[in-house]
Amino acid sequence: AAVRAFDVRPVTKEQVEAMGAQFLEVNYQEDGSGAGGYAKEMSKEWHAAARAMLTDQCKEVDIVITTALIPGRTAPTMVTKDMVGVMKRGSVTVDLAAEAGGNIETTVKDQKIVTDNGVTCLGYTDLPSRLASTSSSLYSNNISKFLLSAGPQTTKEPGYYYIDHKDEAVRGMLVVENGKMMYPAPLPPAPAAPPVKDKKEDEAPVEIDYRAPYVSGAKNAGLLSAGIMGMGAVAPDAGFSSMLTTFALSNVIGVQVVLGVTHALHSPLMAVTNAISGTTALGGIHLLAHSTSWTVTALGAAATTLSTVNIVGGFIVTTKMLDMFKRPDDPPEFYHLYGIPTAATLALYGAGSLSGKFPQLDAAAATLSGLLCIGGIAGLASQSTARLGAVSGQAGVALGVASTLGHLNPSLGAAGTITALMGAGAVAGNYIGNRVEPTSLPQTVAAFHSLVGLAASAAAIGDYLNVPDTTQLDGVHLASIYLATVIGSVTFTGSLVAF
Repeated sequence: AAVRAFDVRPVTKEQVEAMGAQFLEVNYQEDGSGAGGYAKEMSKEWHAAARAMLTDQCKEVDIVITTALIPGRTAPTMVTKDMVGVMKRGSVTVDLAAEAGGNIETTVKDQKIVTDNGVTCLGYTDLPSRLASTSSSLYSNNISKFLLSAGPQTTKEPGYYYIDHKDEAVRGMLVVENGKMMYPAPLPPAPAAPPVKDKKEDEAPVEIDYRAPYVSGAKNAGLLSAGIMGMGAVAPDAGFSSMLTTFALSNVIGVQVVLGVTHALHSPLMAVTNAISGTTALGGIHLLAHSTSWTVTALGAAATTLSTVNIVGGFIVTTKMLDMFKRPDDPPEFYHLYGIPTAATLALYGAGSLSGKFPQLDAAAATLSGLLCIGGIAGLASQSTARLGAVSGQAGVALGVASTLGHLNPSLGAAGTITALMGAGAVAGNYIGNRVEPTSLPQTVAAFHSLVGLAASAAAIGDYLNVPDTTQLDGVHLASIYLATVIGSVTFTGSLVAF
C-alpha cells in the first residue's frame, strides 16, 4: 500500500519518511509545533492552503485516517464534506479525534455512516477496546521481525541462529551471550575531527564593495531613462506616447499589486486576473460597431462571446475558490450591497452619455473602470479583503463595457447584436462556472484563459481585415495587430495544454 501522511509539525517529516511513507506538505510556510509535542492552532491562510492540498489527496486515496488534536480545544476540521464528496465509492474515513468533535466534517460520534457517494465514515470513540487483537498482532509481528533479523535472515542459512554484532539494533539489546555480560554495547567510534584551518585564512578580512550596488543601480536607472526617452524620440504621434505612458504605469502598478498578494491566495489571484483579462470583449465590441464585412462581424462576434464566457465564468470560479477559505463560524457577508453604487454609477453614466452634454464622461468612466480592476487584484492581498476585490473587479469590467459602448455610440442594430452575444456568453459562462467541482477549479481557469487568447487573436485579425486599405496602417498599428495575434495564439494553445 502507498501511505501518505500529513502533520502541521515539520519535525514529523523525517519520522514519516523513515517509515517509508510520503510526507505531504502545504504550500504555505508556518510552523505548527506547540508545547509538549502537540500542534498549535494554525492561521486562516494556512488552513486554506491545506484544504486545497487535502482536496486533491482525497480524490486519489482509498482510506483517510485523522488524529489532529489541540489540548483544551475542539478538534480542528481538516476534511470537509466536499473533500469526502470527491472520494471514490467504497473509500473509508477513520476519525480518531471523534471524541473531541472530529477532524472530518461527516463524522458522527460513536457511529458508522455511509455517505451518498458510498464513503464509509467511522466515528468510534472506543477504538482502543476494539483493537486489542490487532495491537497484539502488530506487536508480535514487530518482535518476530526483530528476532528474524538477528537470526536466519542475516546468514541466509535456515535453522542457523546467528547474533549479528554489526547490527546496531541487535547489539544494543544484547545483554548476555554464552554466559558473558555483553551490556552495555560498546560506543561507536567517534567521528574524525574536522581539519584545523589556518587561522590566518579565517582571520583574513573580507573586502566589501559598498560602492558596487550604487553603481549597478545607477546603470539600471540610466538604461531605463535612455530607453523611455528613446521611445519618445521615435514616437510617431501623440497617441503612441499616451499608450506608452499607460503601458508603463500599468506595468509598475501591476507588479506592486501582485507582489502584495499572499501565497495562499495565488489561485484566486489567477482566477480574478483571468476574469478581468476578458476585457478582450471590448475589441470585439469595436469590430461589431464598425464592421465592414460579414467576416469581420463573425470575428467580432466570436471575440465578444468568448470573452464574456470567460468574464462571467471566471468570476464565478473566483468566488468558488474564495468559498474554500470560509469557515462555519465566519460572520455573515453582504458584499451584494456594493451592487447598489455600481448600478447607480452605470445609470448616471448612461444618462450623462446619452445627453451628449459631457464629452469627457467616457474618459472618466474608463479611468474609474481601470481603478476598480486594479482594486480587484489588490484586494487579494489578504483574506479579509479578497471578496471585496472580486466585487471590485466585477464592477470595473461592467463599467469598462459600458464606457466602451458609450464612446462608440453604436447603431441600434449593432447594440442589440452586442447585447445578445454578451447575454449568450454570460449564460454559457454561468452554466460552466456553476458546474465546476472544487477539485477542477485550477484547470477551469486555464480553460477559460484559452478563450481570452482566442478572442484576442480574433479581434486582431478582424481589426486588420476591417481596414479598407491596409497600406494606410502605420507601423504602430500593424505591430499591435501582429503582437495581439501571436500572443493570443500562444495563450490559446498554452492554456489548452495546461488544461
